[in-house]
Amino acid sequence: MEAPAAQGPAESSGRPGASGPAADVEITVTSPEQMRELGRRLAKLLRAGDLVMLSGELGAGKTTLTRGLGEGLGVRGAVTSPTFVIARVHPSLGDGPPLVHVDAYRLSGGLDEMEDLDLDVSLSDSVIVVEWGEGKVEELTEDRLRLRIDRAVGDTADEVRHVTVTGLGERWATADVSVLAD
Repeated sequence: MEAPAAQGPAESSGRPGASGPAADVEITVTSPEQMRELGRRLAKLLRAGDLVMLSGELGAGKTTLTRGLGEGLGVRGAVTSPTFVIARVHPSLGDGPPLVHVDAYRLSGGLDEMEDLDLDVSLSDSVIVVEWGEGKVEELTEDRLRLRIDRAVGDTADEVRHVTVTGLGERWATADVSVLAD
């Protein structure tokens, strides 16, 4: 993977007193195994109460990254796309936090539509990963990690992905997310 290229601040959370994002970290991933490895490295930074939002086109690698994250957290069960069940809980096999994996693709509303998932209850003791969560789960917490995965679109076998990692809020203001590019 390439070394990260630091960018300037992207956007603020828009709330008074909220910390904006730290510098973005850009990572180039060239295979599904590297995407899983990125997830395993990400797991080392996460703790109970963390919200991770994943965005990107279909087939970009969101679930592959989450699979690696589950491996890194040491959770039970195969991490697969929760598209049709909306959310899956993967309990920890050790003393780490459980992983709650949510796919908000089929949900059209904001947090109101997601209330039935009780993410606000799960957040304090779990790591919550939400695919397609932009515009839907930001109200859960000011502190969140956003990963945008970009890839070539169309009829292509190109495995290259460009991942942009943005930490938002106080939790991520001092965290060194550049270690994800090692």
